[in-house]
Amino acid sequence: MSLVDLIGQADDRGLTASGLACLDRCVPLLGGDDEVLRPLWGSLTEGSGGDWGESLEQVRGKLVAPEESEGNEAALLAHRMLTAAPAGRTTAEVRQWADACSVASLQIHRILDPVEDASPDDALDRIRAGEAPAEGCLVSVPPLVAAELRRQISVLELLAEHGAGGLRPALDVSTEGRRVLRAVVSRRARGAQGVRARS
Repeated sequence: MSLVDLIGQADDRGLTASGLACLDRCVPLLGGDDEVLRPLWGSLTEGSGGDWGESLEQVRGKLVAPEESEGNEAALLAHRMLTAAPAGRTTAEVRQWADACSVASLQIHRILDPVEDASPDDALDRIRAGEAPAEGCLVSVPPLVAAELRRQISVLELLAEHGAGGLRPALDVSTEGRRVLRAVVSRRARGAQGVRARS
């Protein structure tokens, strides 16, 4: 089943977890630590008593918006995911959010991938829809993007199959992706420092 199909069939918990997992993997761009989104994950568990809307406001207070600057597109996309998160969790609201987060996270990974991206402009739409890529597209889809696509699908499949029981393994999938992105962001920062030092 394609990513678009999985989002279309997911329930409100699956959709919320999907959007949250995308945001979680991109937290390194917002200067957040690995625990900053834990209250939001906790509010999705059965009988947690946690309030999603209240937890969301607390998280927003901890993650500062990045400054608008050239080359900061990835961080701005990540922050838009956070600001767009709905305070309520109606299926319609979280489906729209989950879909937007899916696109934004893939775009972020595309921006940050060190491999030159030769895929066509509609490549992200095509791989989300599970369509056969255009000639040569499979080879040119950057590795970070391909890995992020697999993680998004995994999270939705885990929640569809296990319900609330899929939250823990979904968080594990997201944690792995966050570590990868944190390493990429760190390498890029060191590279930028090196360029400034030489100039």
